[in-house]
Amino acid sequence: MIPDRLELLLRDGTPVVAKPLTPADRSYVAEGYRMLSPDARYQRFWVRDGEIIGDAMLDRLLTGDLPNHAIWTVFDPTREGFPGLGAASFWRSKTDPTDAEISATVLDRDQGRGVGTLLLSILWLVAYRCGIETFTGYTMPENRGALRWMRETGAQGEWDGYNAIFRWKLGDLDAIPATPAGADLAGRLADLSPLIL
Repeated sequence: MIPDRLELLLRDGTPVVAKPLTPADRSYVAEGYRMLSPDARYQRFWVRDGEIIGDAMLDRLLTGDLPNHAIWTVFDPTREGFPGLGAASFWRSKTDPTDAEISATVLDRDQGRGVGTLLLSILWLVAYRCGIETFTGYTMPENRGALRWMRETGAQGEWDGYNAIFRWKLGDLDAIPATPAGADLAGRLADLSPLIL
């Protein structure tokens, strides 16, 4: 059984909690979106302003549907105010059940702390347990930070004329490179495998 709460540490030793998001977290997700900078909104949702996280999107996003959809968050329970650091989700492809699209958002103030890699590792193992073999991620070509992170965690990229498309083969751990982000991912996968698989 996949756990509903994981108590973990970030690279800097900060204690955090990872858990699936549920419909009870609507206001939490909406507030997290509001806290993103215009650049972060643009790079993740392709809009700079506006309330694109409406009721229909929240309903779709927060309705758990394993093995086809999962969404997890990482938060710092000791942080005053909004405790969230980031969230990530996957959606199984309707045309190829061995593939799922993954997306992740980390708040501006928490980027570079390993939150995205932690979320990737959790979803990697949850998806693998559900029979998914490949993660596909999309990003804008100007989002250099995301492009670098995807490469450094072992994703293979291509360009379709509009998006940068990256794919991780979830069963091929040898493809994870010996970069700092790759080592972080490999270590997380090793530590979390007994808990999730």
